[in-house]
Amino acid sequence: MVTGTTATPGSDGTDEPPLTVDELAARAGVTVRTIRFYGTRGLLPPPVIGPRRVGHYGPGHLSRLALIEELQRQGMTLAAVERYLEQLPPDIGAQDLAIHRALVASWLPDSAEVVAREELERRLGRGLGDDDIGRLDAMGAVARGPEPGTYRVDPGLLRLAAQLLDVPIPYETILAARTVLLEHTRSVAHELTRLFRDEVWQPYRDREAEGAGTDRAEGATGGAGGAQPADPGPEGGCAGPDGAGRAERAEAMRTLSAPIRPLVVQALVTAFQRSLKEELRAAFGPDAAGSSGASATAAGD
Repeated sequence: MVTGTTATPGSDGTDEPPLTVDELAARAGVTVRTIRFYGTRGLLPPPVIGPRRVGHYGPGHLSRLALIEELQRQGMTLAAVERYLEQLPPDIGAQDLAIHRALVASWLPDSAEVVAREELERRLGRGLGDDDIGRLDAMGAVARGPEPGTYRVDPGLLRLAAQLLDVPIPYETILAARTVLLEHTRSVAHELTRLFRDEVWQPYRDREAEGAGTDRAEGATGGAGGAQPADPGPEGGCAGPDGAGRAERAEAMRTLSAPIRPLVVQALVTAFQRSLKEELRAAFGPDAAGSSGASATAAGD
């Protein structure tokens, strides 16, 4: 059974008013029946019961519903989702849940949705001015869509970025911070890719080539009437009109990298959190490094 501060509306230092179950369903894009079903399964904490026995929900419920959605998009069953949620700290807040969702979504295929402005405002539960849209764009959460009045939305970042709309950070500062983050994360990605290529992928290719060479040698002993080996492709695979060799190599790379990708992302987040706390302490004193810094930075990425 899920417990913790996520059951309390307005937790995480937000001033958002509590939501009824109907309002929560509209914000999360699910049905009331789904919310109640998740509650009976223990995937959602119970609401706070207010006057006239009306259940009140908060930001933690919304973030948890978004995380459940991403986990299911990854192909997890409800039982697997339940096990995943059970491993989270019991007092985890809405911002940290949103970061978990962003990490999960980072390994999904590109799936930016195109929505109208009205739908974007409905999902966030607030009106959006042109300045708000510009700030969301600067944080990478939305971009102009193919039609006037439409926007491409990154579901993993949207709610995180929206939490920064009321923070007094200048637009130029957001752009500068995002530039710094992109520059350094690309450098890290480049070095990690080089390590993967040289220490994992190339040895795998060498073993595959040795195996293919052995098969061709054995096939050649079958005489001139035997089948001829296929011409090697540009990277050692078998070339064909349908590009089967390239597809097989891509699938092999995905299989090799899949187990380490979540670990790499979590390691990067953890290392960055520690480095940021150290820098904040050095710049502003020992009490300056709070838990909100990493959440805000993740939103700005």
